[in-house]
Amino acid sequence: MAKESMKAREVKRAKTVAKYAEKRKALKEAGEYEALQKLPRNASPIRMHNRCKLTGRPKGYMRQFGISRVTFREMANKGLIPGVTKASW
Repeated sequence: MAKESMKAREVKRAKTVAKYAEKRKALKEAGEYEALQKLPRNASPIRMHNRCKLTGRPKGYMRQFGISRVTFREMANKGLIPGVTKASW
């Protein structure tokens, strides 16, 4: 499990990105790069990092499910993810 502070930091970044999204778009279209640089660093969407919704693990993230590969495997083996079965032939 990731530290709660790391999870909270990502949530805070997401809120900041959403807050400044319109302003960033307007400044980019106008070509005002100096004003763009004065915005908070965390207002840039490139600084966000995908994390597992359940454990907060930053690596091995599966976009389709929003969880890490480790959590995905555990849940799939228990039959908790609809439509996912273990392959056997």
